Amino acid sequence: MAAQRRTEEMRDRVVLGEFGVRNVHTTDFPGNYSGYDDAWDQRRFEEAFRVDVIREEGDELEFDMVGIDAAIANAFRRILLAEVPTMAVEKVFVYNNTSIVQDEILAHRLGLIPIRADPRLFEYRNQGDEEGTEIDTLQFQLKIKCSRNSQAAKESSDPDELYFNHKVYSKHMTWVPLGNQTDLFPDADFRPVHDDILIALLRPGQEIDVLMHCVKGIGKDHAKFSPVATASYRLLPDITLLQPIEDEAAEMLQKCFSPGVIEIQNIKGKKVARVANARLDTFSREVFRHESLKNLVRLARVRNHYIFSVESTGILPPDVLVSEAIKILMGKCQRFLNELDSVPME
Repeated sequence: MAAQRRTEEMRDRVVLGEFGVRNVHTTDFPGNYSGYDDAWDQRRFEEAFRVDVIREEGDELEFDMVGIDAAIANAFRRILLAEVPTMAVEKVFVYNNTSIVQDEILAHRLGLIPIRADPRLFEYRNQGDEEGTEIDTLQFQLKIKCSRNSQAAKESSDPDELYFNHKVYSKHMTWVPLGNQTDLFPDADFRPVHDDILIALLRPGQEIDVLMHCVKGIGKDHAKFSPVATASYRLLPDITLLQPIEDEAAEMLQKCFSPGVIEIQNIKGKKVARVANARLDTFSREVFRHESLKNLVRLARVRNHYIFSVESTGILPPDVLVSEAIKILMGKCQRFLNELDSVPME
């Protein structure tokens, strides 16, 4: 039985020790363990695989993906970061810029402003096409000039009182329809995701007059096209108390973990520690600093249980991004299968 438990641990858990991590690599491949059938089986995979949405708040989404290998989880993460398309400023035509911000720096700042526009409504622009059309380009204009407020108090030193339009924000970017875009998108509200992104500071007489072309692209080509601020995953924590921990030791144990992980119950007049919610832990391994506790707790992670955290930049909701990433992954798999079918068999 002890040997079987060790085998199960090697297969299912990544164990964190005081000076290292055990069972890091996946070992449940066919023939590696006697008595286990690890050959690929679609029915078994479908029964074990599941996706559980844990939390969705605004632009943030947390969900569990259970029953997959690390390679699949990482492929999904990388697709979210680099292969789900968005619209972003690609070309900046500077007609006038007398601010202290150089043209190339201004263009770079404009390119990093997330644009609220559904990329699924547009096509990729053809390489070499400088003009753009209504089906592959969004056009924005930024035209603003700073002037002095003649009604300001003479003793005032506050720029907000002394000047008009001295702060250039993303809200000053206005959509200029190309071709028949007004008819194509009658209910469209193309604009920056956030209105309060500071682009430049001006003083009286200075002005900025630029025209911007937004095109469809992916994060693999430039980070400005990435639809997520963060997309990460971690393995589900698994904390096991190897024997009862009571009184002062229980209070010390509680302080070794993130809030909410360990709770203390009063049982027959004694304070007894129990694991309340291992999911909340970040695994600082603080418990290994205490000689009286380090052999009473086993820290591990569930090998095939991935906790994904996705934070959208606001261009598309996070649930839509996840859906689009799944479609892209399915497309990659289909292309791979097509390539296999096209290879002549001897």
